[in-house]
Amino acid sequence: MSTVPRPDLSGRPLQATCVHTIRAKPEDVFAAWTTRFDCWFAQAGTLDLVPEPGRPYFFYNREDWGRHPHYGRILEVRPNELVEMTWVTGNGTDVGTRGAETILRVELVPDGASTQVHLTHSGFASEVSRADHQENWPLALEILGEALS
Repeated sequence: MSTVPRPDLSGRPLQATCVHTIRAKPEDVFAAWTTRFDCWFAQAGTLDLVPEPGRPYFFYNREDWGRHPHYGRILEVRPNELVEMTWVTGNGTDVGTRGAETILRVELVPDGASTQVHLTHSGFASEVSRADHQENWPLALEILGEALS
């Protein structure tokens, strides 16, 4: 476990989870969540992310999804196995995490020629925000799979 300060989620127990299999090696999926986040999720030219615990990151998501800033801190990294970060999104409306510092944990499990992505997003401030992310993360992981195929 990292020594990077973690948000207190005790008052925000809502979480979204999904598991998705991607036909790619864990190292390729890991890169897509770190140094190549702009090949599928972040808008090209906006990504500032160094995959080291304690480092802040920022990006705008893809413009075709509507422009929303995403920012936070890297909490834990295990190359080709795990990326965990705080996750704050929003654009001044009722989308994203609505200012709540949530935690996104992405675990990568080798599965033959594929990788299982176990995603857990915790600490939502409202059921609406949780439901939006529960609906959107599987769609995003499908896009990741397409980008890596």
